[in-house]
Amino acid sequence: MPDPAARDEHFLIQEASGACGDLGTFIPHVTGAITVAGLAPSGVLSGFGLFLIATGLFYGLPLPVQPMKAISAVILTGRLRPGEVAAAGIMIGLVLVTLAATGWIGRLARVIPQSVSAGLQLGLGLLMGMLGLKLMLETPWIGFPALAALIVLGRIPRCPAAPLVLAAAALAGWMTAGTALPAEVTMTPSVPHLVIPTWAEVGHSFEIAVLPQLSLTMTNAVIVTAALARELFPEAASVASERNLALSSGLANLLLCPFGAMPMCHGAGGLQAQYRFGARTGSAPIIFGAALLVLAIAFADRAAALFALIPISAVGALLIIAGTDLAVSRRLFDGRPSCWWVIGITAFATVLINPALGLLLGWVGEVIRAAIVRRLLAQSRNS
Repeated sequence: MPDPAARDEHFLIQEASGACGDLGTFIPHVTGAITVAGLAPSGVLSGFGLFLIATGLFYGLPLPVQPMKAISAVILTGRLRPGEVAAAGIMIGLVLVTLAATGWIGRLARVIPQSVSAGLQLGLGLLMGMLGLKLMLETPWIGFPALAALIVLGRIPRCPAAPLVLAAAALAGWMTAGTALPAEVTMTPSVPHLVIPTWAEVGHSFEIAVLPQLSLTMTNAVIVTAALARELFPEAASVASERNLALSSGLANLLLCPFGAMPMCHGAGGLQAQYRFGARTGSAPIIFGAALLVLAIAFADRAAALFALIPISAVGALLIIAGTDLAVSRRLFDGRPSCWWVIGITAFATVLINPALGLLLGWVGEVIRAAIVRRLLAQSRNS
């Protein structure tokens, strides 16, 4: 009979391993927002921590919490002040809550063809892999061995591949002077502060941050994430619905962004990454969230330096593994040959421009494909 203590220990190790899977998205955006854009570490980290814990408790699944990437890109270029960041989160939160409350988000998801969903997943997976390769090439002598180790250790049952590889990469970075330990790590208690945007900040934020982000959030953070959750956890399909994902993201941004949090959402790539590296329950986001809350409350001023201990090339290796899993989905192989060109157009537009254009072009392509199929069937019946 299995030892219950050993079973519980294995469970926690696997969930902790899965919790490391989405660091490829988290570390570059969050450290950049803190160090480059000057956002308050306590607000950013506590926002992620609280949203992650709430996500794990509500969904009971390894759903991620990620920075909204279009807004993050604007933040990293120095074009958004803290008040404008708060305004962006509040406005997107209002839109998501409205879509969830009216049911429009569910209606939109139901009319999206499977070929388009497969193309979106393929495109998003390719984007993750491309970013991962770019990060790996920064220090390839660490990145490529990390990728090889993840592949090998991933074949060993119950092996926590992600934390082992990240720890080894951090050690290698320190030994080769690629990373350095902080001069001192002392407890500096900190709490988030209320940020109230002005009307001028609301207008500027809506123009350069909210409009570009909305389409990405609708596709990747809600529609594709719900589809992937149904594929990985069919028994929990009703919980991780489009409506719930939009509602939880909307409420989190409304409640947390006024206190210095970055605009946040869920994401298909993060879900695939956490699943790939062992997470199966809501314990993974809870573990990650609890760790971030400790950093936010006690070590906020040193958080960026602590994250920098992990070589970014090893983080890129995580992205490549997770991106491959996301791109090569079961939905991709289930597609009929007549759907392949629609999948390809959707993926190509997603990679080249963004998921919103991929959704639009794929939808048009599916309408054309369906019309051609109907005409061919009619001709075959008449002949």
